[in-house]
Amino acid sequence: MDKTEILNNICYTKLVYDRINKKLKSNYSKTEIETLLFAILKETHEQDFQKIGKNFYVSNVRNNIKITINSNTYRIITVDRLIKTKK
Repeated sequence: MDKTEILNNICYTKLVYDRINKKLKSNYSKTEIETLLFAILKETHEQDFQKIGKNFYVSNVRNNIKITINSNTYRIITVDRLIKTKK
């Protein structure tokens, strides 16, 4: 898995923007979503990139976000908030 390759090839479908806004309870524009996710992926340590099956899962605790990316097409599938565990 190569983080640079993901950053260079990341892409989106028309439907994913609405899905991301719904999951994040936000109303970002397409450009804002792309800018935000690129910045999060760029700052996330490569050790927090996991390949499971056909997807990459990128967890960024600082932004409380998990990004799911198709490992063949580099297409963003969805974004989820990380579940915070109580100590």
